[in-house]
Amino acid sequence: MIASERHRGVIVSEESAGFGSDETVWAKVPPPVRHSYGLAVRSHSLGTAIGLLIRSLPYAIARFGILLAYSIACIIWIVVTFGGAAWLGNHIAGAFGVVWFVMCVVGIGWFWGTVLRYALHLLACGHVAVLTELITRGQVGNGSESMLSYGKRIVIQRFGEVNILFGFSMLVRGIVNAFHRTLDWIDQLIPIPGLESLSNLLTIILRAATRYIDKVLLSYNLARNDGDPWTSAREGLIYYAQNAKPILITAVWIVIQERVLTFVLWLLLLAPAGLITVMLPASVRQSGGVVTVLIAILLAGTLRSAFIKPLFLIMMMVRFHALAENQPINQDWDNRLAGISDKFRTLGAGFTMPRGAGGFWPNRG
Repeated sequence: MIASERHRGVIVSEESAGFGSDETVWAKVPPPVRHSYGLAVRSHSLGTAIGLLIRSLPYAIARFGILLAYSIACIIWIVVTFGGAAWLGNHIAGAFGVVWFVMCVVGIGWFWGTVLRYALHLLACGHVAVLTELITRGQVGNGSESMLSYGKRIVIQRFGEVNILFGFSMLVRGIVNAFHRTLDWIDQLIPIPGLESLSNLLTIILRAATRYIDKVLLSYNLARNDGDPWTSAREGLIYYAQNAKPILITAVWIVIQERVLTFVLWLLLLAPAGLITVMLPASVRQSGGVVTVLIAILLAGTLRSAFIKPLFLIMMMVRFHALAENQPINQDWDNRLAGISDKFRTLGAGFTMPRGAGGFWPNRG
C-alpha cells in the first residue's frame, strides 16, 4: 500500500519528533523539503560552540563593551540612588528619600526597556546572521567587510526596517509560547522522579528557552534567503513543531546550565564587588551588603550576556539546522499551529509595518 501511495506521488512524513509513532500521510504540497542550503557544521557540542564563538568574537566583544559601560553606569546609578536617598532621608525627610529612590528606579527601568534592550537585540541579530554563515557555509561573506558590518547589512537588507526585525522576534515568541501551552509531555523533558510537581518550574524554563528559539528561527530565515521572510518564518515554526521534543530537551538542559554557570560566576564576583563597594562613599557603604550583591549581579550579567548566552545560542542553532536538514515538512503541523495561534494563521499571508510602529499588522491589501 505504501508503495502504491508513493507511486501516486503521496509523501509519507517522518515521525513527528517524539510526539508519536503514527505516520501522517499528506499529498500535493511540493516540495516536501522547504530549503536547499547545506551545512558546514552539524555538531551542537559545547566545543563546537566555543569554536564558533571565537570565530565571531567581535560580536561578543562589542556586546561585552556595551554591557560593561552599562554596568559602570549602573554602579554610578547605585551610588546616586542609595546615597541620595540616604542623604535626603537623614537631612530632610524620609519621604523625600523614598521619592528619590523610586524616581531613580523608574528612570533606569525605562532606559533598559527601550534604548539598551533594543540596541542589544539588533546586535544579537547581526551575530545570528554571521553565525548562520559559519554554520551553513563555513565562512562569512567574501572577506571584504568586517563581521559587524556584514551582520548589520544582511539583517537590515533582509528585513528592511529595524522595527520589523524587532517585531519579528516578538511575533515568533508569541506563537512559540502558544505552542508550548499545548504540550502535554513537558514533565517528561527531564527524567527525574517526582518532577511532575515542578511543572511550573519547567514552564518558566521553557519561557527562557523561547529567548533562544526566536533567534534560531531567525537563523533559519536567513539561511533560506528566499526573499520572503514571513513564509520562511511560518515554515521554520512548522519545522520547530516537528522537532520540538529533541530541541526542547536540548533547550531545557541549556537553560539549566546557563543558570548554574551564571550563579557560579556571581559567587566568584562577590569578592571584587565587595572591593568596589569599599571604595564607594560612606552613605552608600551603610548598605554595603545590598550594594555588593547588586554590583556582583551586574558584573555576572555582563559576562553572561556577552559570552555564556551566545555559546548556548550557537548550540541551539546547530541543533535546529541539523534536525531540519533534508527533512520533509509535515503539513499536519501547519494545520495544528493554525488552530493554536491567530498570529500563525496570518503569518505568511504578508505583513507590513508602518514606520516607527512596534507591532505587526496583517496586510489586508
